Amino acid sequence: MATIEECRSALDKLSDTMQRAEGDVRDAAALDRSVSCHITDLDITFVGRMRGGRIEVHDTVPGPPPGKAEIRLSMTGDDLVALVGGELNFAKAWGSGRVKLHAGVRDLFQLRKLL
Repeated sequence: MATIEECRSALDKLSDTMQRAEGDVRDAAALDRSVSCHITDLDITFVGRMRGGRIEVHDTVPGPPPGKAEIRLSMTGDDLVALVGGELNFAKAWGSGRVKLHAGVRDLFQLRKLL
């Protein structure tokens, strides 16, 4: 089971990758939206903002997200680490329900380029 520190590190790595993106992926990464990532097996939520091509984590809170972020992810810590490490395909994980993503329709179209 991934630790809180490993999950935070994975989010930092994802943020760094987004910062270096180019083309359509960079456009998707440039969204300015509130974000939450609930790690189900640890029952914690990383809360922050996606802005300027980065994910800024502002807080880590126990339990499910305290508010309704514009982009909401939910998965196990191991799946987060595997996704960021390239060992788990996002589309397959989302389709099978291992990863849950909730966002507005317009944001989903932009995020598909990123994910």
